[in-house]
Amino acid sequence: MKGKTISINNYSIFYREAGNPENETILLLHGFPSSSHMYREIINELSDKYHLVAPDYIGFGLSDMPLVSEFEYTFENITKSVSDFIETLGLKSFYLLMHDYGGPIGFRIATTYPSYIKGLIIQNANAYMEGIGEWGMKIGTFKKNNDIEGLLKFKDYLISLEGLKDQYLNEASNPDKVDPISYLTDKAFLNRTNANEVQTALFSDYGSNFPKYTEWQEYFKNHQPKTLVLWGKNDRYFNQNGAKEYSKDLQNIEMHFFEGGHFMLEEYAKEATELITNFIN
Repeated sequence: MKGKTISINNYSIFYREAGNPENETILLLHGFPSSSHMYREIINELSDKYHLVAPDYIGFGLSDMPLVSEFEYTFENITKSVSDFIETLGLKSFYLLMHDYGGPIGFRIATTYPSYIKGLIIQNANAYMEGIGEWGMKIGTFKKNNDIEGLLKFKDYLISLEGLKDQYLNEASNPDKVDPISYLTDKAFLNRTNANEVQTALFSDYGSNFPKYTEWQEYFKNHQPKTLVLWGKNDRYFNQNGAKEYSKDLQNIEMHFFEGGHFMLEEYAKEATELITNFIN
């Protein structure tokens, strides 16, 4: 696996790449509050069979983090930078692996470039209102009540070391399998100057994804991409109902549930790689 950087619209974007570009490509889009680091085991396990590319979004990981006054941190703009990344690398055919924030970014890409998509691999990434879990509803209540102070306090908790450990460990079936480097790496990235403001902006913009759900569901119905769903059942952001809803619109779908949470790959990377290999083959 190599760590690389590329200039996209004058911003440096870091990405991890492994495997032979002649093989099938998997584009891996990370979630909140992490980076492409979350896919390190998946990338290493699959690199002998596939070409894997995992970017850090602008404002995340090792990519540039411009001030919120210089770059408008919305899901539309993040998607545009990822789309430009795809075009710059010349990726024209790939499987799309999405986690959390990777869902609204990836589904926007899929609806814009449906011919690029060989298949979808969905890991706790939501596209249905039925999938909003305990924490998702909590965030929604803050917004509905215009409780900005409550929303920001909850966001601050989620990106604190205590909150990160909560997400990684308290949803896990076997916390001993979770490598501390995962949440410590996330925390190191979130300690960067301006990171709090970036996360606040994206938290505030998350509601822009809900009106897109119908469009994404139409994409599922009309294009019928083959789909693999990998879901940690204990996820407090997105519940199991969100996973099951995909089967209403997709005909060629395979679904697997795990006794884990939002970051179920921490415990089940080996199982996930086997399922991904079987799915693509």
